Amino acid sequence: MSELEQRIKEMIITSLDLEDISPDDIISDEPLFDGGLGLDSIDALELGMALHTEFGVEIDAEDENTKEYFRSVKNLAQFVTVQQDRQEQGGT
Repeated sequence: MSELEQRIKEMIITSLDLEDISPDDIISDEPLFDGGLGLDSIDALELGMALHTEFGVEIDAEDENTKEYFRSVKNLAQFVTVQQDRQEQGGT
């Protein structure tokens, strides 16, 4: 597991106030929604805000790939990496 994935797991637990779960309980490539952690649309909004606060990235709700970004911790880590690389290069 990457350091970024670990940070995202910790962010998920903190931002969603998941009390009885640890980062080790979250498997990086398992679904966050529709099974897995069983998160819902309100949780997705909270995670979007937490991603912005923690990593300085924004997820466009109109982006057709948004559901895929939120599919798993691994996908969120890839999304954050790509977005941060774009920001460093001066792109959007």
